[in-house]
Amino acid sequence: MAQFQFFDDTTSPAQGPAHIAKLRVELNRRGFSGFIVPRADEHQGEYVPKSAERLAWLTGFTGSAGTAVILTDKAALVVDGRYTVQAAEQVDTSVITPVQLADMSAEDWVAANLPEGGILAYDPWLHTSDSLKRLEQAVVRAGGSLSPVDINLVDVIWIDRPAPPQAPVRPHPLAYAGETAEEKLGRIRRKMAEAKIDALVISDPHNLAWAFNLRGGDVGHTPLPLGYAVLPQNGRATLFFDPAKITNEAGAAVGELAEFAPISGFQHALDALGQKGGKVRIDSATGAVALIRRIEAAGGTADVGADPISLMKAVKNNAEIAGSRAAHLRDGVAMARFLAWLDREALQGRLTEIDAVEKLERLRVETGALKNISFPSISGAGPNAALPHYRVTASSNRRIEKDQIFLIDSGAQYEDGTTDITRTIIVGEPTAEMKDRFTRVLQGHIAIASAVFPKGTTGAQIDAFARKPLWDAGLDFDHGTGHGIGSYLSVHEGPQRIAKTGTTPLEAGMLLSNEPGFYKPSAYGIRIENLILVEPRAIPGGDREMLGFETLTFTPIDLRLVEPAIMNADEIAWLNDYHAKVRGKIGPHLDTETRSWLEDATRAIG
Repeated sequence: MAQFQFFDDTTSPAQGPAHIAKLRVELNRRGFSGFIVPRADEHQGEYVPKSAERLAWLTGFTGSAGTAVILTDKAALVVDGRYTVQAAEQVDTSVITPVQLADMSAEDWVAANLPEGGILAYDPWLHTSDSLKRLEQAVVRAGGSLSPVDINLVDVIWIDRPAPPQAPVRPHPLAYAGETAEEKLGRIRRKMAEAKIDALVISDPHNLAWAFNLRGGDVGHTPLPLGYAVLPQNGRATLFFDPAKITNEAGAAVGELAEFAPISGFQHALDALGQKGGKVRIDSATGAVALIRRIEAAGGTADVGADPISLMKAVKNNAEIAGSRAAHLRDGVAMARFLAWLDREALQGRLTEIDAVEKLERLRVETGALKNISFPSISGAGPNAALPHYRVTASSNRRIEKDQIFLIDSGAQYEDGTTDITRTIIVGEPTAEMKDRFTRVLQGHIAIASAVFPKGTTGAQIDAFARKPLWDAGLDFDHGTGHGIGSYLSVHEGPQRIAKTGTTPLEAGMLLSNEPGFYKPSAYGIRIENLILVEPRAIPGGDREMLGFETLTFTPIDLRLVEPAIMNADEIAWLNDYHAKVRGKIGPHLDTETRSWLEDATRAIG
């Protein structure tokens, strides 16, 4: 049985109609025409505590991104391409209409459907300044208006809503953090001085955890302590948490740098901050509108912009990089043992998606260093592999069958590093089409791994490298090519990414994923994911400062799915070199039988 993930069906399409009916009673009672429910918490987080899973409770949809708009006579759930199939399966489509983000945004749907003169209610703690501006423009187009609420309307009707989490806040050892909190705060304050900021409200718990070298457990699979901080240019910082979370170790670690205060006093602290009349930076990505309005109402100036911590956190120091390398070596051993086991057992036809998840988790536990998984494993057999963000449940669990593709996307939280890896495996014999598609995905993966680019290049500029082999065949995939990775923090970390939306220049020390894919609906899916580190790259004779990638993940890529005939010599050389490194790094840590499997799985081709 898995220790860190479960396979229960937590929602049902049947819950949507009943819960939406209750919400509509509340809307009518308050004189509202509708209410907007984003999939977010007060920190605009991707991973949220159970007490903030309002969208899932209201509609039945459990994806990590989406927005519901509930009007008195109709309702929509807007999701991106990752969740097209999932949304249609999880909600009652007679009551809630799934809408593709590529076709219509939530704001466009509001503009088209809010009745003239209608009032759309919203929770100011769940919207940033930018998202609210877009919503304001939408209601103007509809001839309606917006109204903030003092209490979330879903919370009013969610009678058995879970209590907010109270996991203990603990220090993150300096050996893994690589820099003291005092040194980090000094760097942050220098950035604040450059921007002429009098105080910084830290609304992103990831940034708070990094800046003060703290970790928690308020969110599933991510060691986050949910809370806020106020960092003045001069004087001690204040950290706002539920007092039940604060351990003696955390208090001692923070020491003279900051004081802990009850979260119940946070809004009054914002009032005091505003009354000083200074310039207060609110993070544009995670700072709620409620923060801005509170500071401005008290007489302060809310300076909405990037939290300088985000970019600092993204550039890993030597200790974090060393920790990531160690974590990936450890994880690579567990993955090799898993893939060898899968090859032995899958052809017998008895394994299921859940069996695979449980086995891999046990192997990671056996490292003796696993703190948690980094996200619920995506374990998809056959047609389930075609769902990029599929989550196996007891009711969806499929048998891993012969001559089908099996895809597993998983990761681990170790105190020295966070991992994320996807491997696509054929059980039995692949079709020619499967091999063609897999090889094109591999070619895109190699193109990113081999890329060399000038300093200042963004992820958006190299995203197409991963897609060209697919484009050549009239194919593509609907997710980004890579996301940032935290250091014993979130498996999805910004602002860096390799995607059409990746506008942040890549810098040496940033960690990203490299994960192009291809998905044939109702048939199979392919994704090959390694983690990569941005590093300096010297080019003899060049006149620009150049960067490239070091691959950190060492796990075999299934050669049975590779079609060497469509690869060029450089691509084949890259794959053979990569597999030689896997043998050299992982092989010495394996038993004789698994090492023999690894030798064959990483044999040279071409």
